This record gives sequence, C-alpha cells and structure tokens, in this order.
Amino acid sequence: MAHGHARPILLGLIGSPIAHSASPAMHEAAAEAVGLRAHYQLIDVPGADAARLRGLLSSLAPIGFSGVNVTFPYKETVLPLLDALSPGARAVGAVNTIVVRDGQLTGHNTDTTGFARALTQAFGPEPDGPVALIGAGGVGKAVAVALARFPGLEVRLVDADPAKAEAVAASLAGHASLRVCRRIGEAVEGARGIVNGTPVGMLPDRGTPVPLDLLRPGMWVADAVYSPLWTPLLTEAARIGARTMTGRELAIHQALDAFALFTGREAPVSAMARAFDRAVAPLAA
Repeated sequence: MAHGHARPILLGLIGSPIAHSASPAMHEAAAEAVGLRAHYQLIDVPGADAARLRGLLSSLAPIGFSGVNVTFPYKETVLPLLDALSPGARAVGAVNTIVVRDGQLTGHNTDTTGFARALTQAFGPEPDGPVALIGAGGVGKAVAVALARFPGLEVRLVDADPAKAEAVAASLAGHASLRVCRRIGEAVEGARGIVNGTPVGMLPDRGTPVPLDLLRPGMWVADAVYSPLWTPLLTEAARIGARTMTGRELAIHQALDAFALFTGREAPVSAMARAFDRAVAPLAA
C-alpha cells in the first residue's frame, strides 16, 4: 500500500441505514490507486434532528476529516447547517458531499453529475423521453436537475408528497420541461424512460415504486438503489426486454466526483468499479 501521507485521509458517510454502503470500499480503493491512503468511516445516525446533525458536523474539522458523503435521510437536512454550497448543490437543494477545508464545510452534489454521466453511458447521449421520475427527495431532485441538462427532454415527476414535487418543478421552471403528475400511472403512460429516485426496493424492502404491469419492452429503466443491484423493478424490466441501468453506475460516478472534491485527485474508474463490485457481491448472493 502506498504511503503518500503519514496519516490516512479521513473520509466518511453520514446517513442511516448504511451498513450495506459500498462507499468505504470505493474511496479507499480510489486512494490506493492514486498513491494515497484513506480511511472511510461509516457514521450511522438513525433519527438525528438538526441539533444532533449540527453537533456531528461541527466535530468533523477538529477530528481531522477531509470530507464526508451524506445519504438518506439527511441530504436535505444538512443544507442550512453548512458554511457554503456549490451552485450545483444549491440548484438541487440537496447535498451528498461535504468538503472540509480550513474549518469550513462546503456542500456539493455529485449525484447530479454522476447520474448524467451514468445515463449517457448506459443509454446514449440523448436518452429517449418522456421520462417518468419517481421521487422528489434528495436523489430524485438531483436526478431532475441532471435530466434538465438534456435539452427538450420531457420529465414527469411524481412523489407521494405532491408539494415536494411542485417545489422541484418551481425551482426548475424555465430550465426544463418538467411537469408534476399526481399518480404513477399518469407519469408512466406513454413514457420512454423510468427512473426510481426513491429508496423503494432497497433491502430489506422488496417493493417496487412502479406497478410492474406498467413496464413495456421499449422502455429504459434506471434505479438509484444498489442494494440489491437487481431490484424487483429492474428484474422485471430486464425480463420483459426493457433496457436497464442499475444503481451501480450512479454509485460509481458520484463517488468518483466526490473523491476528486475530497482530494483534488482524479481516481481511475476501474479502481472504483472493482471495489464496488467486490463490496456488493455478498449482497447479490
């Protein structure tokens, strides 16, 4: 193992539940690939309120963290607790990456950049629309902003909380053709693509965000969940011959972008991908 630093770079993940996270494996492998050492700590805090999160965040700099990722359910809660936000994080209204520098915490969103790149690699430079996007929470919002970067792509957003979907639509007004649908069926009817931006389907949940009888062979279907890699939604989509993208691609690409923000170094995709595959292999068994 290379010893570019006397002490390893300290990174982490704040969220819950995160026992299945592939992030430690990916970031530690990325560091090794560029001649650094990193320790990536899982910080599993169930049910934390803003005060508890503020305390946790204020301890990152003194303990010596270079940065942390943030996942469900805190991507939105941390926003007002940070010193600064990148334009991308502000546009999304959610943070998945916090860089710690000189005692200052800056929030970024690499779900957006990661998803846009993953999508074009999976389905080509101009994905077919309309796209039904399920979920207007932390990941759903990042996906909405990513989809807005494809000119003329119609996005139909649906969330169990219509007010959340309306807020996302308002924030993207003028930048995207995004409309809010009240029901899943309305969003999916005539759609060419479906994206699950909710935790539905993530173990131990075996549900599906979209009734499986609404899937069609000509569609493409992407899922942000990666434990399991093949959610009930993707399993059925593949079975009927639809094109699929698992949560693997988003996980790898958001991590690559986060690692670059944490360290200033570009890690090879192959190192992150191998580490991801090793980390999730036991879950697939």
